[in-house]
Amino acid sequence: MLSLYNSLSRKKEVFTPIIPGQVRMYVCGMTVYDYCHLGHARVLVVFDMVTRWLRNSGYQVNYVRNITDIDDKIIKRAQDNGEPFTVLTDRFITAMHEDSAALGVLPPDHEPRATEYVGNMLNMILRLIERGHAYAAPNGDVYYAVQSFANYGQLSGKALEDLRAGERVEVDPNKRDPLDFVLWKAAKPGEPCWPSSWGAGRPGWHIECSAMGSDLLGQHFDIHGGGQDLQFPHHENEIAQSEGAHDCKFVNYWLHNGFVRVDDEKMSKSLGNFFTIREVLQKYDAEVVRFFILRAHYRSPLNYSDQHLDDAKAALTRLYTALRGIDAGAEMRMNVELDWDNPFAMRFKSAMDDDFNTPEALAVLFDAAAELNRLRLLDHVHAAQMAALLKSLAGILGLLGRDPEQFMQAGLANTVEGELTAEQIDALIAERLAARKAKDFKRSDAIRDELKAAGIILEDGAQGTQWRRE
Repeated sequence: MLSLYNSLSRKKEVFTPIIPGQVRMYVCGMTVYDYCHLGHARVLVVFDMVTRWLRNSGYQVNYVRNITDIDDKIIKRAQDNGEPFTVLTDRFITAMHEDSAALGVLPPDHEPRATEYVGNMLNMILRLIERGHAYAAPNGDVYYAVQSFANYGQLSGKALEDLRAGERVEVDPNKRDPLDFVLWKAAKPGEPCWPSSWGAGRPGWHIECSAMGSDLLGQHFDIHGGGQDLQFPHHENEIAQSEGAHDCKFVNYWLHNGFVRVDDEKMSKSLGNFFTIREVLQKYDAEVVRFFILRAHYRSPLNYSDQHLDDAKAALTRLYTALRGIDAGAEMRMNVELDWDNPFAMRFKSAMDDDFNTPEALAVLFDAAAELNRLRLLDHVHAAQMAALLKSLAGILGLLGRDPEQFMQAGLANTVEGELTAEQIDALIAERLAARKAKDFKRSDAIRDELKAAGIILEDGAQGTQWRRE
């Protein structure tokens, strides 16, 4: 029985979908004016993991992850570049898809762009005005009247009085209340705009997700996710807009992943500790990065450092090493269904059903790998079955999908200058073998040292010489 931590109730709850057997989930996606960073990587991987487990549990999942392709940052970046904002956003949407695919993230079922839903947003804004939750200001902006919504603050636990007393709120003479937030922005000269009842303009950020979510998933759906930084004000405002417009509960379960930190400091551009996915993938294999993200519980802080990535690489290498030399693929083809009565599988399921506890689920994989190493010396048939189980469980998390040799010998996505190719390494290994046969051990040792200096580790065994990158 799946239980998850609901940010709305601030406790774990047994998951009960609105429609039995179906899950409708919305996750706030990227604002596409630059390359995705590690914080985006965590959102992508975490909710990919959530979706994979829900589907593995037998649910029919409708997963929506939006794209914000119009906002102040996009407009400014396009103006600075001297290019249409659509050219800018298309370029970074393509880059986002490349980064996402590299991390093994499956595409969502729907990926709506904000600019495709302006009509829906305008209709929702009109409805909010009609219901007394919004008002048009003299300057052409439209604002949500926070005081009109009695439950404002339910997600964040913030009371209006505390917000007014403790929050720094920008003074705006067009607002009736400093806490009111914009639904529609009047166009400035040279900005992209759409026609509306209040004049040319564009939507505010918060209204985008309310309109897209309700259109694709309905006015009331199961799960809404995103980064912890979105809990307030973005998700709080989504609730106010959606429930104010539709007069029903918006979302049953709110899931928020924790912050990414760099050497124990919150990642930010101002601190200069800001890394894009592409920068990280220049140094580390993409599956290592995925493993690193899943190694921490999704709600806990994720501390990025080279040491932690090196540790993740070493750990993932241990799992692949256990699979080395065993034909798990043949066993998996014979046994299509994973045996959930197997003790390892049962422990894995228990961990994942406990609020997607991936650290515990990964611990099960290492225990399975240890059992595999024991069996390979005793019983090849049972070893192959254990290898198939290990690959099947790991595959649910999007891991161990490659042949072990391919992982061990893989270079980086962006080849480092001077890095030996697989062909060059194989040629040196062949030369070393010839030297050993000729009893030229000085040359044989020199080749091993040369390869080690290049980050290549040789492992001599019954199957010959195998190699892997450090």
